[in-house]
Parts: sequence; C-alpha cells; structure tokens
Amino acid sequence: MVSIVLAEVTASVSELKRNPMGTVAAGDGAPVAILNRNEPAFYCVPAKAYEAMMDRLEDLELNALADSRASETVIKVTLDEL
Repeated sequence: MVSIVLAEVTASVSELKRNPMGTVAAGDGAPVAILNRNEPAFYCVPAKAYEAMMDRLEDLELNALADSRASETVIKVTLDEL
C-alpha cells in the first residue's frame, strides 16, 4: 500500500519510544511522521506548530462565518438602544 508522508522528517515507533524528545527535536520545529512498518501511523507535532495550526484553523472558520453573513441585512443600533 502506498502512503503519502506529509513531513520532511520521519522516525519509527521504536525510535520514538527510545528517545521521544530527540525525535521531536529532529523535526527542528516541524512535524515528524512516525512510521509503523513503513506506513505513517501519526504525526508528532511540536506544541508551537500545533498552536499555529489551531490559530490558522480558527481564522479560517471565522472568515467562512463572516463570508456567509456578508449578504445579510445590516441593522444599525447605538449602544444606548442595547
């Protein structure tokens, strides 16, 4: 079975078990693909990279929401009316 590996650095499950922090460091801040029998099992993502991905995902979701509401009628109110 052919799999796409979406990381420049790979490590085996055995390597991860032997030296978890060294495996993370090998990615130099980028995700590391963890292989099981030469197939990607999961990606080891450093905390900063994960936080950046989650921020980007949240931005995309908020932009999609704003775009979906762009055609709605605008109702102007003042703070006193609230």
